[in-house]
Amino acid sequence: AIGAEKILGNELKHLGYKLDGNAPGRVRFVGDEDALYLSNICLRTADRVYLELARYEALNFDDLFDGCYAVDWQTYLKKDMYIVVDKVRVHKSKLNSEHTIQSMVQKAIYKKLGDVWHISTFPETGDRADIRVYLENDTVYLLLDTSGEALHKRGYRADGGTAPLRETMAAILLQQMMWRRKLPLYDPFCGSGTIVIEAALYAHDIAPGIARGFAFEGFANFNPKRFHELRRKQAECIRTDVECHICGSDIDPSAVERSRQNAEYACAAAGKALQMIGSDAKILRPEFSVASFDQVKSSYETGLVLCNPPYGERLGDESSAKQLYGDMASLFTQFDGWKMGVITSQKCFEECIGKHASLTKAFKAGNLDTMFYMFS
Repeated sequence: AIGAEKILGNELKHLGYKLDGNAPGRVRFVGDEDALYLSNICLRTADRVYLELARYEALNFDDLFDGCYAVDWQTYLKKDMYIVVDKVRVHKSKLNSEHTIQSMVQKAIYKKLGDVWHISTFPETGDRADIRVYLENDTVYLLLDTSGEALHKRGYRADGGTAPLRETMAAILLQQMMWRRKLPLYDPFCGSGTIVIEAALYAHDIAPGIARGFAFEGFANFNPKRFHELRRKQAECIRTDVECHICGSDIDPSAVERSRQNAEYACAAAGKALQMIGSDAKILRPEFSVASFDQVKSSYETGLVLCNPPYGERLGDESSAKQLYGDMASLFTQFDGWKMGVITSQKCFEECIGKHASLTKAFKAGNLDTMFYMFS
């Protein structure tokens, strides 16, 4: 998400990797083969992990073609792969036709692989290899998508419900609030349970991608033995001995049932990971209840209320959202002494709730502009 680059950078540094600059919505880092596998398995706030295959200057289309042709594509791609240049982004460069750049890069890849493999036709179905091209200040970046499905798809969401908060964004909010497992956490609008489940994964040191597959598993240079070793090491890191108080509620019984089901899938996946290392330990399931937010009282002196309240299209109209935000002022009384974080796309939140946030932070996820309001 644009606005979360520093948080993602901190995650990468925590994994032991050196940062190599960033741009809006992107963070570059340097690592070895393990880094490719571990970043996909472990990063909570990244949407995708790309492998930079080339970086070179291109002032004309010959430069673009030659630089792309020079890449050893056969090291990564297989003959049965469906190769797609899925996106081109241009900024302040002499070459500015995205369509022509896309076509030229595709042509150069086919030419190189055709020369190496002695073939003239390429599949248009099968496992995809997605290549992304950035052209910034006349510098070309050729990137290979190593994730496949976006990393917010952890594999535990059975039914997202209406306008769900992405798992990666929930993880961003938790890190923005510097939440730690010893602090009680409550989401009064749990929806499909994303915030609560992401908090539980974090509290138990469960790598978010430990149970899912990745595009790199289909690459020509994939090392399955090493990948399995790294996944086992992450399973060994799972904490089953922690006591944490993480819960959510929603006025909609079907939302609560959805949350419980998603939490069950997430914890069961962690259980399967533990079985890889011969452990039959269980992960404590977070608690969910059917309740209106104004009916819930705190059982602890301090904690964190973190939520993504319904807004606009989820409520039916903007006036309903404003009414809800005004009513949310009661949470400050019910949870006196707690910190609170609220993410919404509505800019009137502070006015409606009658309080000024201690800190605000803008995030752009996809095409949605949001504001995160933090109260301490």
